[in-house]
Order: sequence, then structure tokens, then C-alpha cells
Amino acid sequence: MNTKSITSNPPWILFTTLFLSSFSLSLSDPRITEAGLYCGTTKAPLKANYIPSFTKEMESISQLVTNHNWGTHVVNISGSSIPIYGFAQCFKDLSNTDCLLCYAASRTKLPRCLPSVSARIYLDGCFLRYDNYSFYAEVSDPLRDTLNCTSQHGTVVDKTERLELEESVGRVVESVTNRALAKGGGFAVGEVEGVYALAQCWNTIGSDGCRECLRKAGKEVRGCLPKRDGRALNAGCYLRYSTNKFYNEDGDAGGKNGFLRRGVIIAEVLAAAAVLMLILSASYVAFTKLTRIKKENNNLGHISSSISKSSLNYKYETLEKATDYFNSSRKLGQGGAGSVFKGILPNKKVIAVKRLIFNNRQWVDEFFNEVNLISGIEHKNLVKLLGCSIEGPESLLVYEYLPKKSLDQFIFEKNRTQILNWKQRFNIILGTAEGLAYLHEGTKIRIIHRDIKSSNVLLDDNLTPKIADFGLVRCFGADKSHLSTGIAGTLGYMAPEYLIRGQLTDKADVYSFGVLVLEVVCGRRNNVFREDSGSLLQTVWKLYRSNTLTEAVDPCLGDDYPATEASRVFRIGLLCTQASASLRPSISQVVYMLTNSNEDVPTPNQPPFLSTGMLDSDGSKSYTTNSFISNALKKIGVSYIYSESSSSRNSDGPSRSEESIVQV
Repeated sequence: MNTKSITSNPPWILFTTLFLSSFSLSLSDPRITEAGLYCGTTKAPLKANYIPSFTKEMESISQLVTNHNWGTHVVNISGSSIPIYGFAQCFKDLSNTDCLLCYAASRTKLPRCLPSVSARIYLDGCFLRYDNYSFYAEVSDPLRDTLNCTSQHGTVVDKTERLELEESVGRVVESVTNRALAKGGGFAVGEVEGVYALAQCWNTIGSDGCRECLRKAGKEVRGCLPKRDGRALNAGCYLRYSTNKFYNEDGDAGGKNGFLRRGVIIAEVLAAAAVLMLILSASYVAFTKLTRIKKENNNLGHISSSISKSSLNYKYETLEKATDYFNSSRKLGQGGAGSVFKGILPNKKVIAVKRLIFNNRQWVDEFFNEVNLISGIEHKNLVKLLGCSIEGPESLLVYEYLPKKSLDQFIFEKNRTQILNWKQRFNIILGTAEGLAYLHEGTKIRIIHRDIKSSNVLLDDNLTPKIADFGLVRCFGADKSHLSTGIAGTLGYMAPEYLIRGQLTDKADVYSFGVLVLEVVCGRRNNVFREDSGSLLQTVWKLYRSNTLTEAVDPCLGDDYPATEASRVFRIGLLCTQASASLRPSISQVVYMLTNSNEDVPTPNQPPFLSTGMLDSDGSKSYTTNSFISNALKKIGVSYIYSESSSSRNSDGPSRSEESIVQV
């Protein structure tokens, strides 16, 4: 992969790579779950030119992994005594396709450690390490060799079963160790009485080193018993057992067709990791460009002057006093973009004031253009934006105040004081759809919200829903089919084509709305994984296939709901969450189906499913490419303002390779 092809990719691919692990693949599993990450304590001096050299090292190893599934490489930094020794290896049961996916994931995660001069990461399908000395023959590391006993399958409690598990683990570990050594390749998989194991030595330690490492790992991994999963993570090898089969019988897991169907995905994943390296390098150089900061400060002054002259302007002091100086007792909630406080103006009008987290100059320039747009929009199902303030030490937004707060508190909170009945839930779903339809089709410029979720739907005294939080909106004219933009939104609600390709259309909002529909009817968050049934989408889809959709209805409703109407609403929700954007209805079609019960609802196709690895995160938070870059650069002490870029690439919908990665 040459430099030109890398830099031509838009920066949203960077964020994409981090979340490819959130979707289950229909063909095989590259096993990109993180088993262990170690960052060294020694830091590279700022003047050592370390980040560009690190980028060069990762690019060199990428080519080796592409050709051989493993490789070593050394970079000597000019003008510095700090070399970079690199090593990567995929486990031998992975196909080349899955190997590249696993390596790309590890390469994207490892820069968390920068500017440390040493780091290693163990994924369940591959290993990546860099250091400032030649560690290739290193068999063990007493300080850093470790166990990972995390198990989503739990612990064996019954005494008899524990003894059986201990015996089976001992036998299967011994079996794979002996086979790995006997074959001379340092790799083996095996099964004994329902317990599966995999042993993998690194290619650089030789047969004697492999024997020493696996013998040590075999003794240590027994320390995870009676857990159903255990991993020994050593300097020279990896050993794992599990009561669930996790490996492939051979290295051709995906087959020829699988490789072709996902070829585009692999190219984008590898490009994503390379883009991350290039961004880090660019930010390192940008650290010295102080004149740019001066220019941006001047731009901010012009924006502030423009807002101050408009009717949208509120004085910071007025809002500060209205919220009792942002007293914690006035706090209404916390979102991804900031915290919200109740305020009372001198004329006794009650308002909601949001203190914004994002305050860089690029963001201010874009955001207040959107403020001018949203402030002129009025609809019964949209929260009214009253104005803003940017003259004080932080930026503030002023909204109308809604006493009932957000929808999520009515359907998810354990200590909720009011249970929404079926009619109230249906009206909330319909009202939210009507608000979205107005944003998409009721104004001269189409507006995409990008963050539709239960916490962004507020309720008034009559439980009328109002869509809130327009901080992430994007607008485009009728002559454009889509935008290519930075990723922003909440995990579990983002449409697959947007998450994977950065393609933003109104169908991304439709997908988020579909997830919201299922949550409201089920009374359960989409981003909470249950071991017995999986994610919410997975649960509803299985019940739909078995014609038992009513089993998914919120138990709080008992039998007090119309079963036929509930099943119909479920099907509409599934229609909205289909993996292919072109198959999803427009939001105006959704409104029509909701208001016309005699209208047939088309048969939905399977939605994408989220895996446990991503669902364990805090699904209430919104994410942006900008915020991720900012956090990554803080690791290396660099202040860098990251701007979104557009792509001229057009596409009418998800490609086949897209659909293969988001479908089960």
C-alpha cells in the first residue's frame, strides 16, 4: 500500500477501524477482542522524532503481515539513540483475510501507549509488539507475563463439574502443548471433553524457546480455574482454553468467496490504521505552529461579534446567575456534548442551559452556523433552541425547559415513578417520527440529526416527545444524495453504512429511530447485552423469525396492550434497522405506516448485531472523530485541532463487502 493511496482516504476511516469489532461477521472471526495491553513507562523525548519513525515501522510490518501473516522489522531513528524493534504475528488458524483484520485492529489500538518506547498488545487472534531493544528471542518476562481469566461464560460452581473441568483443562493443555512441539511449527489446537485449547509460539523464539514458554504457560493458565476461559499471555507465546470453541480448524476460515466479499473492508481497515499513524505524525509537527493559533483566535473574535449582534445572544453573566452559578442542585443531566442545568431568567422564564465540552475554534465556527439554522425551526416535536452565549469562559446553549426530562428515565430507570402505558409509548414513537420527518422533509434544507436516542427525546407535561440536542446535526441540499463526514453519534444507534463508510443520509436517522422504537416497546436498552439472548436487535429478530414478537414487549405492560399493533410496531422498527440503507423506509413512510393500521408493513431483512465487546461500553455517550483524536493526542502531549474533510466518492448504498461485515 503506497502513501498516496493511504492519504486519499477520508479521516472517518480512522474511527471506523475502532468499531469494526462491534459487528459479528457472517463468515469467520478474526478474533480482535483485546486480551492484554502493556505500555512501557519510559517515554521518548519530544525532540526524538519518535512518532514519524513509529509510523514508518508500522507500515513496514504491515507489508510483511500482508505477505506472510507475520514479520519483524527495525527502524533506527536519525539523530537519536532510540531504535524501534517491531514484531507482529497472527495465529495460524486465521486465514490471511482475518489475519489482516486482526493486525489492523491491533495496530490501531497500540498507539494508546505513545510516546512510550515499548508496548505490546495481545488480541485473541494476533500479537503486536515494539520496543527499544531486540526482544525477538525473549521467551518469558517475569514482570509482564500475565493471565487473563475474564470469561463471559462464567465460573463452574458445582464441585463435580469443577473437578471434571480441571481434568479436561489439564489434558487439553498438555495435548496442544505436545502437538505444537511435535509438529515443530509452534501451533496447535485441540479439544477434550468439551474444553477447547489453542497454543501459539512466536516464530522468532525457536523450538527450545517454544517448549519453555508453553510449559510455563500451561502451568500458569490453570490458575484461571474454575473459570470457563483462561489465557496465558507470555513474552514468547499465547495459550488459551475455553468451554466454547473459539478457533478455526484450519487457516481458510472464510474461503475464497469470503475473501472476495471482504476485500474492500480489509483495504479500508489497513488504510485506517495507516491514517492513524499519519495523523499522529502530522499532529507532532503541528505542535510547533503557533502562528496558526493566533489566526484562529482572530476568527473566533469575528464569530463572537456576529453572534453578539443577533437576537440569539445571551449574556454569560445572565445565564450564570439563572443557573445559580451552575449549582449541582440545578443539574438536569449529562450528555456526550456537555451538562444541562435548569435556569430561571429575571423575567421568571424557566430555561435549560447546556454547558458545552467542545470549545475548539474549528468547532465554534461550524456550530454557530448550525445555531442560526436550528433557531429558526419550530415544530411541536422539536425542542426550541432559544439562543446561545460564547462571550464567557465557556460556550452555552439555551433551550426551552421541559419538566418531564428525557424518555430514557421513563423506560429504563429502575426507580421510575411512572410506567408508560401502551398508548403513551405509541404516541411517543409517532411524535418522534413526525419530528424527524420535519427535519428531513419539512424545511428547505434537509437536516440530519445524527444522534437520535432515548436520552435525546424529551417529554413535556403531556408526555409529548420533543427531539433535543442538535449539536451534531448536518445539513445538505436536495441535490446531494449523501455526505461523507466524520463519525459522530452513539454506539448502538449508528447505522452500519455511516459507521463503516462515513456515508451520511437521512437513512442514518431512520436506523437510529428504529433502534429507539424497539427500546420503547421492549423497555430495554439496545446496548445492554444479555448472555442468554444477546443484544436487543438480536432478540427481537429471533422472536420475529419464530413469530413470537409479543414476548419482547416490556413486562411492565403485562397483558394491557394490543398484541397486533405491538407486532406491527416491532416490524416497523425492524424495517428501520435493516443493514442496507436502501431497504429502509423514509421517515415519512414510517409516519404513514404508524398512522394507517390497514397499510401492509413490508417484510424486514436481518439487522446488524452488536457483539459483547462493544456493548459493554457506556452506550449513553456520544462519540465524534474529533473527540477521539483529541484524547489520543493528549497521550503524547500534543494539542491538535482536527477538521472533518469531505469525500467526492459516491455510492448509492452499502456495498456487498459492507453488508457482509454487518450481517450475521
